[in-house]
Amino acid sequence: MKIVPLNDKIVVERLEAEDKSAGGIIIPEAAKEKPKQGKILSLGEGKTLDSGERAKFQVKVGDRILFTSYAGSEVTVEGKDYLVMTEDDILAVVS
Repeated sequence: MKIVPLNDKIVVERLEAEDKSAGGIIIPEAAKEKPKQGKILSLGEGKTLDSGERAKFQVKVGDRILFTSYAGSEVTVEGKDYLVMTEDDILAVVS
């Protein structure tokens, strides 16, 4: 099964949470926060403007991004978790 985003939506795969803290302490699974970083898997066609044209995305497939804690909607497809969000939920691109 494949997720195809519509309009200004973006499909993101969340990156794995760190197993160790900055000080070297191993973090148990129950205490890990959901990471706020991900990789863009696919893009919609863009937001429809008043002129009828589509706005271009500032991000591209494969970009590693930072997003807000409550960004998008979580979706599970074939046992794998994804986020579907708008470009407005993205804070920055990590290079």
